[in-house]
Amino acid sequence: MIAAVAVDHSRELPVIRPSGHYTSRDSEPVLAMSGAQLATLGVAPPLLVQRVVAELRAGDTQPRAERLAAIARAGEVFETGTLAGETPGDYCWRQAQCSGVPVQVARRSLAEMRTATATLAKVLELQRPPAAAHWESAELSTSAHAVWVPRGQVLGVVAPSNHPMTHVSWLQALALGYRVGVRPGRRDPFTPMRLARALLAAGLGRGHLAVLPGPHASADALVDAADLAIVYGGSSTVARYADSARVLVRGPGQSKVLVDTDTQDDDLLDFLAGAVAADAGVRCTNASAILTVGDHRALAEALAQRLACIAPRPLDHPLAALPVLPLEEARTMRAWLRNRSGIAMDRCAPYCADRDGVVDLGDGSAALRPAVLVAERATEAGFGTELPFPCVWVAPWRRDDGVQSLRHSLALTLVTEDSTLVRSALLEPSIRKVFHGRVPPWWSRPDLPHDGYIAHFLLEAKGFSQ
Repeated sequence: MIAAVAVDHSRELPVIRPSGHYTSRDSEPVLAMSGAQLATLGVAPPLLVQRVVAELRAGDTQPRAERLAAIARAGEVFETGTLAGETPGDYCWRQAQCSGVPVQVARRSLAEMRTATATLAKVLELQRPPAAAHWESAELSTSAHAVWVPRGQVLGVVAPSNHPMTHVSWLQALALGYRVGVRPGRRDPFTPMRLARALLAAGLGRGHLAVLPGPHASADALVDAADLAIVYGGSSTVARYADSARVLVRGPGQSKVLVDTDTQDDDLLDFLAGAVAADAGVRCTNASAILTVGDHRALAEALAQRLACIAPRPLDHPLAALPVLPLEEARTMRAWLRNRSGIAMDRCAPYCADRDGVVDLGDGSAALRPAVLVAERATEAGFGTELPFPCVWVAPWRRDDGVQSLRHSLALTLVTEDSTLVRSALLEPSIRKVFHGRVPPWWSRPDLPHDGYIAHFLLEAKGFSQ
């Protein structure tokens, strides 16, 4: 087991503003899932957020080449550097304890972040329309007919806590020339703080970045003050900003898998188990629904047997594979799921000694076992409910259903030989990403859109001639 970090309760995570680190008069403890204090977090109240956004607007501009070079170097610093006394190992341990996600996720993210920053300039160039010159490019000295320009100057980001790699989105905005204010998620202030420190240590101009921890009122102030915003949240957040052209909402993934075969071999079951539970099941691309032309009850039973074998372990164990919450919060979440699912029984329960799906780890925290639920129709209440642990619904699918029951999916995996169905899924606007075959739904590469290209939200092509 990985040794626990000696925690310094006086460690402060300050507000970072263009003028430098700021010790706020307001602060709050950063707590582990056990309830132990990990650090003290400086809080930016709404009025301070407004002032910092004004500072971002007035900050010095850093040349594009210098900015891109700093971002590329920052990935290496993030992976290997000691920042404000925090080693990579310290970061991974604290991030796991605070987020409730096994430490191996953060450890893998160290190298993934380095790769992401190293390839960022190339990836963003691929997102630019070929006919449009970049607004910071020397090509403007010629007779360009279209220019790829920002839609604003300052981007506000209300960040999530489920996975470190979600922060690549605002790194792209920095690379594109935006000034960025980040409000960290409550359960992971460590990742954006370490990224910001890595960026500044690597040479990013201070006028381009602020980290503004705070309550919901501060998040609202950031969205209101910025020109554009990226907001992560649940269904209520999606509904709130549905009609706003200024706000890009990253809501629940509701990712799905269609199994267009009645053969349930071991390889298929292993693939489905990974689609549901990889990275502790906390990614928005983890499958929360599986539909099949075969015997859906038999598939659910076989999948439940596999998922029930995942052993609950402390977050810092090298084989930990389940998320952790404070004990009472874990019990409340599972009780909510039982009420939401009605008469649908959790098929994992008979294979576990703790049939409520909550494993008390003895320190005030609890691991959440997977849940597999059966529905007779994809239209049943609760079907596909997405929760921050491995939870999946299994239902039948008929060919006449087409893509109707597959809609509203961030990632849709089609285990099928029906090319017409694949094309229909690609043409369905509410399906954001399609995988054909046994491709893990979280699989990615730098040029693959996650939920569209960020650049297409932040920039636009503007006509120009001289």
